[in-house]
Amino acid sequence: MSNLIGARTNLLAVMVKNYRYVVIALVGLIFGVIVTSTPPAGLSPQGMKALAIFFVCVVFWVTNVIPLMITSLLAIILFPLLGVLDSKLTYSLFGNKAVFFILGSFILASALMRSGLSTRLALMVLKRFGGSPRSLLISILFLPAFASFWMSAHAVAAMMFPIVSEITDALKLKGESSNYGKSLFLAMAWGCIIGGTATFLGGARAPLALGILYEITGKSVDFVTWALAGLPTVLIMLFLTYVVISKFFPYEITDVTPAKEMLISKVAVLKKISIREKALGALMLGTICCWVFWGQVLGLANIALGAVFIAFIFNLMSWKEVEEDVNWGIFLMYGGAICLGLAMEKTGAAKWLAESVMDNGWRSPWGLILPLSFVSLFLTEAISNSAVIAFLMPIAIGMSSQFGVDPIVATLVLTIPSGLAMVLPMGTPATAIAFSSGFVKPRDTLKAGLLLKIVAWVIFNLSVYFYWPLLGFKI
Repeated sequence: MSNLIGARTNLLAVMVKNYRYVVIALVGLIFGVIVTSTPPAGLSPQGMKALAIFFVCVVFWVTNVIPLMITSLLAIILFPLLGVLDSKLTYSLFGNKAVFFILGSFILASALMRSGLSTRLALMVLKRFGGSPRSLLISILFLPAFASFWMSAHAVAAMMFPIVSEITDALKLKGESSNYGKSLFLAMAWGCIIGGTATFLGGARAPLALGILYEITGKSVDFVTWALAGLPTVLIMLFLTYVVISKFFPYEITDVTPAKEMLISKVAVLKKISIREKALGALMLGTICCWVFWGQVLGLANIALGAVFIAFIFNLMSWKEVEEDVNWGIFLMYGGAICLGLAMEKTGAAKWLAESVMDNGWRSPWGLILPLSFVSLFLTEAISNSAVIAFLMPIAIGMSSQFGVDPIVATLVLTIPSGLAMVLPMGTPATAIAFSSGFVKPRDTLKAGLLLKIVAWVIFNLSVYFYWPLLGFKI
């Protein structure tokens, strides 16, 4: 008996050690079974193969045994090999306008960071409004939130982290024992996360969702409509986040003079604002205005790439900086995700899957909106929000017609909550950066973050019910 127990223990240890290969082998085996099985009623052979590829991508995205972008490359290989999509269509999806909009936005964000303009503005705002513990906390919450309207929330968190670290050093706050230190880093991270859901520019999940929506339905959402749809949730959540942080982590200090003096000295030693900073600021303002007023006419991607072209003409950025700052692999992931969404829709697999997983009970729009927003909000804690979009978009669009929901509404309901990863570090880099400070621990984000997520779900759905009809969305 002891030998048998020892053998089982050794086998378990080997499986744990080789977890990655075990998952890949099991996925490969199940994939083979699905592909060679007879399709169920209502599903075509091509739809069966699309589902098999969908299964592989979902498992690999969730387990992360293979990088997200390599999983997407696998999908792109399998679609033409299995005859689900032809090669020409499959590879052409890398030219989707959403991918190029993301590319242009990331390059512009790199220029703002490299020029020092974003850091200069952050220091000046904190110097102006950070005169007391309360006002400093509010500034560190709202400043990155507003910055994340126009830049990637990840980039804003990376920009703010050293500034907040210097503030905690100036105040001589001691690690996880300091509630005020926790408050500052949580405000920084959650400000970035909440603000990043307000527009297309806060994260790449929104352009990805729009890319899938356009390829499947031919529909899109303009910049202003998206911003208006998310703004009530964003503003209310920022206010409630301040309340929750203050209640859960009552700060122990009454004077932030050392931090104020540090910020004043930082601003004082800044060089005179350069021509590059002024030019990039003007270019970014002009780009945002074009997105707002002429985004539908000129195209968001065209505007973004046009701004990048102008920046290079006037030597406002260098290609070496862009190469270092832009995560090029992410474009492989998005191209594969858009391809997956189109294949699921064209083969009827998305519709079949939607009908299979949803019962025939509550067939009102709210039978889709409530569970979809809930799943999106909480699934994003376990996997990246981009993977959430790639996973759920085909299903959401497939379900929308069954529940009488406009695909645009389904896209917004899925995408806006998917950005609110406020508990676990794997959900978004902003949370991971807060954890790296040494002040924030999992129990801190668990108790306060979970409360905020539940409140966010309620506020978001109330906004959908009362406010979205004013924007022209029929629910």
